[in-house]
Amino acid sequence: MGAKHLNDRLLFGLKVKQLRARKNLSFAELSARTGISVSYLNEIEKGKKYPKKDKVQSLAMALEVSLEHLTSDDYDEHIAPVAELLQSNFLNELPLDLFGIELSKVVEIIASAPARVGAFISALLEMSRNYALREENFYFSALRSYLELHNNYFEDIEQAVLDFEGANDLPAGRPLPEAVLRKLLEDKYGYTIEEQGIEEYPELNNLRGVFLPKNKRLLLSKHLTPIQRSFQYGKELAFESMKMKERAYTSSLLKTKSFEEVLNHSRAIYFSVALHMPQSAVEKDMQAFFQNETWQPEAFVDIMRKYEATPEMFYHRLTNILPRYFGIKKLFFLRFVHDSSRDHFEIDRELHLNHRHQPHGNGLAEHYCRRWVALSILHDLAKKQQNGQTPDLMVDAQLSSYLANQDQYLVLTLARPDYPAPKRNVSVSIGMLLNDNLKKEIRFLDDPAIESRMVHTTCERCTIMDCEVRAAPPIIINKRNKLNNIEAKLDELIGE
Repeated sequence: MGAKHLNDRLLFGLKVKQLRARKNLSFAELSARTGISVSYLNEIEKGKKYPKKDKVQSLAMALEVSLEHLTSDDYDEHIAPVAELLQSNFLNELPLDLFGIELSKVVEIIASAPARVGAFISALLEMSRNYALREENFYFSALRSYLELHNNYFEDIEQAVLDFEGANDLPAGRPLPEAVLRKLLEDKYGYTIEEQGIEEYPELNNLRGVFLPKNKRLLLSKHLTPIQRSFQYGKELAFESMKMKERAYTSSLLKTKSFEEVLNHSRAIYFSVALHMPQSAVEKDMQAFFQNETWQPEAFVDIMRKYEATPEMFYHRLTNILPRYFGIKKLFFLRFVHDSSRDHFEIDRELHLNHRHQPHGNGLAEHYCRRWVALSILHDLAKKQQNGQTPDLMVDAQLSSYLANQDQYLVLTLARPDYPAPKRNVSVSIGMLLNDNLKKEIRFLDDPAIESRMVHTTCERCTIMDCEVRAAPPIIINKRNKLNNIEAKLDELIGE
């Protein structure tokens, strides 16, 4: 049954429940008046059943309302916000089933709450309209929640990669030759791969790849490096070998049609990363790296280069392996994009395990704290580029102490140019909360070569008044202080 019919059942059931409650009728009493069994009435109120016309008429008579009123779209102030929520398609688009949640249960909880909860729901809808939130925002938020719930480790995908390697006699060593994966796509799955196929379509120049399902053509950008091509091949092999039919046909998600598409895209990325960076090998490499007595940036980069991985692939794999095999479960991953022409920073990818760490994305157009190594390294990269230098990669580490609660993180950051975009650079950072487990796992934490710095969220909210890299005045703090002064004076006057 379609979403509209489901909404009809849910809202009709809520109206029946509300009218029954107003009449102080038990299920047994309403059953006696209507001839409808108690179990069927229960299913009606939960939105599982929509009764036939004769039963609707019996319900209207028993509840002492007209048939038109019972079946109309006219709802009182308690149910109206729920109706608006359902009609907005907000709940229907969320992957509740992925978390084992029934839509009817959510609606039942909302509708049985006092009117103030209805007002809260209305406020959420109004905020979503004001901030122009789109369906994909909800999809990606739900995906992040799903990944965080599982500590970003999925045994079924790890096993699928091992099964794929065994079934196709892939070489044990890494890096994995791109030609091997290309041949599998062509010979086993009937792909036609065009390494410069994107160039025929100027409108698609910003894309790395497009898959045309009718004739299984994979069009790639000529700007891709060998590992980028190999990564795209890995994603296609994931879709084929794991039989994920609902998928996007572009290398990055543009306009999403469903949550299943977003989830499958994420699973394909995971598969390709795991294929190129085997779990056991990366675990052994990181174990050895963490045992170093001093911070060795080149050794860190060497692990990535061993697999010819991109920084994004490397950090993706770390977020899989560190929680699972090192017990480092309180961590975040952030990717910042820096437009050096206007000195603008934006978070375009993030993941927070255990809880939401600082910093994190915000849609308030505030200025992220420039003290974080994720931003300072991008400034350094832009400065080198302005001086005629062209570094392909920069690496840095920082012990970042968050001013508001003194949480301290070891942050490892890589920065690189955002090829082929001009005047854009990106940094990827993994931040690990400093606790007893981290001290046990990482021996170089006390290395004085790692800068310790006090940081905050955004300049607008920061109380570090003598900050040498402040990008905006602390307007939120100033407003808060002004309000506190008003309240203090009022308390003084009223106390007199």
